[in-house]
Amino acid sequence: MLINNVLANKQTLSAGSKHLQVSDPILEVIIKRAGLPTITPHKNYYQELVESIISQQLSVKAAATIQKRFLDLFKGDDFPTPNEILKKDIEELRAVGLSRQKAGYIQDLALKVIEGTVRFNHLDALTNDEVIAELTQVKGVGVWTVHMFLIFCMGRLDILPVGDLGIKNGIQKLYELDASPTPEVIQNIATANNWHPYESIASWYVWHSLDNKPAL
Repeated sequence: MLINNVLANKQTLSAGSKHLQVSDPILEVIIKRAGLPTITPHKNYYQELVESIISQQLSVKAAATIQKRFLDLFKGDDFPTPNEILKKDIEELRAVGLSRQKAGYIQDLALKVIEGTVRFNHLDALTNDEVIAELTQVKGVGVWTVHMFLIFCMGRLDILPVGDLGIKNGIQKLYELDASPTPEVIQNIATANNWHPYESIASWYVWHSLDNKPAL
């Protein structure tokens, strides 16, 4: 049984936007200007996590270049399997532009998938906290990465990424705070403005207010 049934689709994104317009007058202005959020979930969980590791702390353009070189390394039409990744040594992975650290992270993910420590076929049945607990077992995958995975890949709409720099900057500006908000302050603002169960949608509008994407 699905634990979290608030998932992104046209109907829920519309319902969430309407809910936030009524409950948060500050976000209402942004919502009317921005329209519906562009959150399009998909089931390519393994590929998404590999690509998330590749793109950490890189520009969109640089990440795309390295991802293409990474795929070309395997000379196939399909995304490389964990076994195929483990057949490459660190230096081969580094040759496509990955740092030694990221190459190690990708191989750690591949190994944990093979061992069954990380299983993508049951994530839909887990709570948000359970997904975080499972995926952060992978080296280089922290809570922020999993928050982005939960929002933009799994389409869960009740995620509040309190550690995201864009969220901190956007909330400070929108709610006229004197300092960058702590996770507790962000949670308090979300609660006071009745964001639940649409915290992901509210976060998308906060990012949009800065013309920004999720940031470390």
